[in-house]
Amino acid sequence: MHEELENFERNHVRDLVEHPPNRRPIGTKWVFKNKRGEDGMVVRNKARLVARGLSKEGIDYEETFALVARLEAIRILLAFAASKGFKLQQMDVKFAFLNGFIEEEVYVRQPPGFESARFPDRVYKLRKALYGLKQAPRAWYDRLKSFLLKSGFVMGSVDKTLFLLSRGGDTLIVQIYVDDIIFGGSSHALVSSFAEQMSREFEMSLMGELQFFLRLQIKQGLEGTFVHQAKYTRDILKKFNMGDSKPMTTPMSTNTALDADEDGEEVDQKEFRGMIGPLLYLTATRPDIQFAVCLCARYQASPRTSHRQAVKRIFRYLKFTPELGLWYFSGSSLFLRGFSDADHAGCRIDRKSTSGTCQLLGTSLVSWSSRRQASVSLSTTKRVTGWRCVDNALIKGEIESQWTGLIAFLV
Repeated sequence: MHEELENFERNHVRDLVEHPPNRRPIGTKWVFKNKRGEDGMVVRNKARLVARGLSKEGIDYEETFALVARLEAIRILLAFAASKGFKLQQMDVKFAFLNGFIEEEVYVRQPPGFESARFPDRVYKLRKALYGLKQAPRAWYDRLKSFLLKSGFVMGSVDKTLFLLSRGGDTLIVQIYVDDIIFGGSSHALVSSFAEQMSREFEMSLMGELQFFLRLQIKQGLEGTFVHQAKYTRDILKKFNMGDSKPMTTPMSTNTALDADEDGEEVDQKEFRGMIGPLLYLTATRPDIQFAVCLCARYQASPRTSHRQAVKRIFRYLKFTPELGLWYFSGSSLFLRGFSDADHAGCRIDRKSTSGTCQLLGTSLVSWSSRRQASVSLSTTKRVTGWRCVDNALIKGEIESQWTGLIAFLV
């Protein structure tokens, strides 16, 4: 807590002032959190003073939206870096939100346990953002973006969290996700210079080679980059008491088609949704369970025993394949290819077809989907042709935009 308050002073976050009339100061509280590494061990203890959220639009804040990188963009970056032989590094900005400037006039109460003995009735007027303020994420993003642009970086035309710097034939790529930053380039000197530049402007934690990011385990080597979620898989198996279950070789049975099962026994809706959520996040590196998970997710409103058994089947498959992941090989081409297919009237409830797609950069799988079509197809020709001509074109266009935004400055 003392470290947090000392950082407030170093960054000139606030001023102690008289309580202005007709203004209600926002309350504050302490929040404690442990940051864990790839092995699950605590790497940093955090104590943050946060605003309690009793702010009003138009008075305490105006704009709140802040961009974050999509998982597709992260995978595209990993594939691109592996193709070019870039070794990606990672850094973390300490107290990131305290670096963002705010334009509104905001007052907060003194932190509990650290009130001024001389002026206990005064309040703090904020110069910069505070965790818990609705505009804090946007203020931090604007501050970091402004710094990178002034440093010569060019922002991606589509992915606004991607920045590129070209200098003397060398290239540096920077991807931001709130206060976590991934970076790498063709020149070790350029990469080191950027790390030093960031450390001079902000208080940084330099974490070395990228290994663990958004619960993705990343192994970089001479052959390429391997991305998996083995630890996360084992964690959720343990959480739902499936660690000792009998392994299965497939995520679902080919002989079973799920339906509403209205005569089946109801199961706890909260528990069922709690099982679906982690599985959906696991599809970030596991396209092999995409269809099975999305199929089970359709029945979250009224889950039955048959639906829970189907979900447990997925967990048993994960027990059999905990370390499956994605390979992004060195030297792979960056040619974009897309594939799609669909069943016919596969949904037993409304007879809509389900479409599947995947997109690759060279040999690197960067995006995939499995979704039920919006309308009922009256023939096999319509269900495939309609999907390929409309939905797949949109998805491929979206991914192509991300890909173009990543390498447009290099070609």
